[in-house]
Amino acid sequence: MKILLVEDDKTIASGLEYSLQHDHFSTVLCYDAESAKKVIVERLEEFDLCLFDVSLPDGSGYDLCKLVKKQKDLPVIFLTAVDDEVNVVMGLDMGADDYITKPFRIRELISRIKTVLRRYQRYAQTKTYMDINGIRIHTQEGKVYKNGQEIVLTALEYRLLLIFANHIGQILSRSQLLEQIWDVAGDFVNDNTLTVYIKRLREKLEDNPQHPQIIKTVRGLGYKVGE
Repeated sequence: MKILLVEDDKTIASGLEYSLQHDHFSTVLCYDAESAKKVIVERLEEFDLCLFDVSLPDGSGYDLCKLVKKQKDLPVIFLTAVDDEVNVVMGLDMGADDYITKPFRIRELISRIKTVLRRYQRYAQTKTYMDINGIRIHTQEGKVYKNGQEIVLTALEYRLLLIFANHIGQILSRSQLLEQIWDVAGDFVNDNTLTVYIKRLREKLEDNPQHPQIIKTVRGLGYKVGE
């Protein structure tokens, strides 16, 4: 399990990192909001949980939580020196999963981390759908809906959409897409065919296929769904 730890107090951060790694978690440590935002934007898919100090020298753990939740339903726990109801409610309302006040016992924190992770794992096992930009994919049924209306996709279109849905916020090159989709239903998909399928998906999913907001082209690199 990998944790993104953001804590500006280097003494606390060092002790936390040591204790988490001793408990078999891997960690990436940031001391400020700017470096944390860069990690969230570029590497969020690597992590299983985020541990954010609320008060940072150049921002707030609340802002980081919003950024995370916008990209992925990932568990977030806040660390704070402020123990008043307003701050607790604010953090939980924006999607935080727990809130622990400094000073805290490290064993209590690790216990809470494990509890939150177990809750998310149970939820992931029972969740049968994925949402992206107003599109809902029912994975057990193999059906796709937009604003409650079913969108009929071919097997290859559906597989292509699933690939994007499993890589929210990541830029996927054409070669990466081809590697994952070429053998579905025994059909060979070349570069030109991929262009056709992306065009068809946009026509079915986008409000304005000429200006796509779901499947975006990243010039010279590939395609991306989500921020």
